[in-house]
Amino acid sequence: MFEDILLPVDGSLGADAAVGHAADIADRFDASVHVLFVASTNRDSVTVVGGDVVDALEREGADIVDPVADDVRARGVDCDSEVVQGDPAATIAEYADSRGMDLVVMATQGRTGLSRYLLGSVTEKVVRLAGTPVLTIRTHEEARTSFPYENVVVPTDGSAAASAAADRATDLAAAVDATLHAVSVVEEASLGFDVRSASVSDELEAITEDAIADVAATAADAGVERVREKVLRGRVHRAILDYAADTDADLLVMGTRGRGGTDRILLGSVAERIVRTSPIPVLTVRR
Repeated sequence: MFEDILLPVDGSLGADAAVGHAADIADRFDASVHVLFVASTNRDSVTVVGGDVVDALEREGADIVDPVADDVRARGVDCDSEVVQGDPAATIAEYADSRGMDLVVMATQGRTGLSRYLLGSVTEKVVRLAGTPVLTIRTHEEARTSFPYENVVVPTDGSAAASAAADRATDLAAAVDATLHAVSVVEEASLGFDVRSASVSDELEAITEDAIADVAATAADAGVERVREKVLRGRVHRAILDYAADTDADLLVMGTRGRGGTDRILLGSVAERIVRTSPIPVLTVRR
């Protein structure tokens, strides 16, 4: 399922969980890990050392990727490392796409408050830019990471993006013998006064049930033995996170349409909100 896993690193504290998780996945699927540091061209990093012109960030990058690669190899996983220059988010996304990576694994600290909408982190920008699936790992003390996964939650709204995520979620659940939870959310609060109509509510529930049934059928075809189907109600991202907590989920798989600009984060999508706030890993899949 995975052959080549890209692991971008920047020396951040608490990112060990992402390194370990990437190594665990690679070990399970006999994949290779490619450790990458991007020396940001957005920063002035050229300096003179002993009469020689050097790039301080490239030196820093080598000091960061080498021990990470050694750690991954110590776990019995094939690994190489590279330091490149560029804009971090765009370079990571392009590197993954152009080299045919199957997965990008990145740490994210997550943020709260208004600032999270004004400037996305590198990880969030990669989620929006990369055509390759991106697995985000939270690094704060409330985060939970475990592998192999036992409970995988995939929300669906019947869209093409959600279907792409469902395909990836079912393949992964089948590969690790996990229970797949197909869920869909009826967000009644967004419907205004029409929600008082029983017919409108029934119609919405029928739509969500059809979307869930499609995922369940896909899962059965993929060989997933245990599938749970659930219609949720409430605010979409909150209902999904609450369900994941109630079922002790290990992974959320979300579809995302992606957007061209790296600054469009004033109103984040459901996937972006979940990436920022989920205590468990989130796998985002572009259509």
